[in-house]
Amino acid sequence: MTSDSGQNSNPSARTQPSLFADSPESPVAPESTGTAGGYQPLAARLRPRELDDYAGQQHLLAPGKPLRQAIESRQLHSMIFWGPPGVGKTTLARIAASHANAHFLQLSAVLCGVKEIREAITRARANKASGRDTVLFVDEVHRFNKSQQDAFLPYVEDGTVIFIGATTENPSFELNNALLSRSRVYKLRGLEPGDLEAVLARGLEALDQRVSAGAECLALIARQADGDARRALNLLELAADLAEDGEITTATLDEVLQASLRRFDKGGDLFYDQISALHKAVRGSAPDAALYWFCRMLDGGCDPLYIARRVVRMASEDIGNADPRALALCLDAWQVQERLGSPEGELAIAQAIIYLACAAKSNAVYTAYKAARADVEQGASHEVPLHLRNAPTRLMKEMDHGADYRYAHDEEGGYAAGENYFPEALQDRRYYQPVDRGLESKILDKFKYLRELDKISARRRYRDSAGDDE
Repeated sequence: MTSDSGQNSNPSARTQPSLFADSPESPVAPESTGTAGGYQPLAARLRPRELDDYAGQQHLLAPGKPLRQAIESRQLHSMIFWGPPGVGKTTLARIAASHANAHFLQLSAVLCGVKEIREAITRARANKASGRDTVLFVDEVHRFNKSQQDAFLPYVEDGTVIFIGATTENPSFELNNALLSRSRVYKLRGLEPGDLEAVLARGLEALDQRVSAGAECLALIARQADGDARRALNLLELAADLAEDGEITTATLDEVLQASLRRFDKGGDLFYDQISALHKAVRGSAPDAALYWFCRMLDGGCDPLYIARRVVRMASEDIGNADPRALALCLDAWQVQERLGSPEGELAIAQAIIYLACAAKSNAVYTAYKAARADVEQGASHEVPLHLRNAPTRLMKEMDHGADYRYAHDEEGGYAAGENYFPEALQDRRYYQPVDRGLESKILDKFKYLRELDKISARRRYRDSAGDDE
């Protein structure tokens, strides 16, 4: 990473550590035009320097919004910018530093360690002594470990630096609570197609009129960029290099846009957000939405076997005994994917997903399982009642193991009314509560009937015991 100051005649400035991007003479260094300083990507040349030129994020930067007010009033605070790549996290940090007339230092958590953090703090202290604030911008801050993140805390607290971190990952999972508590998190969003088209129009102007492109081509690039301004400008620049006779056409873009560029992050927030959306669509009986998220995950490169495994989970968690066929169908789909691969297996998984979304829903099994686990994990180690114990030896029989056990098949209707199969302390527990949907409605009716038999048996035992007392 090189200095943003462009040409600099100060030899000492050129000896600064290359991991820093700063501006010794101005809060934000002037961008290179790409002539004297060599090639610079279009996205770098078009980096906005004013809020009014900044694309998107109106939920944060519209007039009257707190972040805009903080920047315009020069009252900066430590903050975390959380959002997908290419939405302007670094640019926004630079603009904030410029408005505050603060020195801008940049670290990359991919390249730096505690040594570079200490060097940055030393420079910030020197700035403070000369009466100037320092914005310390840390890109990919989630890549720092706990000790590296902790290294910032004293200097954030005493005002040595105004800390701005950028992350593509959920800060609540990836950043220390101590650092989070000293910063305000701002969630940046992917740019809308209209915002991207405006950025691309500026990009065409910056190409010195050497190429042209119709509105439909810019719209296509914007769609493929999927909210990422840097990606959009990189695609435009590549298309300009391939354009014949100075015109970007759909044929040109066919060569450039050969692969899907939609955002997907295996193992990151987008990954888990999308599988969550798929699961919730199934639970909400929305087969079309469930199918959409399934295709989005496949399009992003997700392993179909991972989705098949999650679909099996959905069958038990959200359908359960309301439609027991769902579990078997999902297992079959998983097996088809293993045996045939893509695309045949994906179609079988799609069939299972649609079936789940359309099936009767019940979380009774899931709820019952969690309740039983909680009793086991939080309760005592209750003894097995004597009548339920195994008695394979004479000694065990003499100890009354299995005594008075009622064999259900010998009872009327095959049900030992009033019998207890729990430890004595838990004999009235009810975990499984069938819902009045699908097959579970029949199970519910059966349970009502059996419970009534239990009540009759209990009244009979009470009368018998009262007669014995007389």
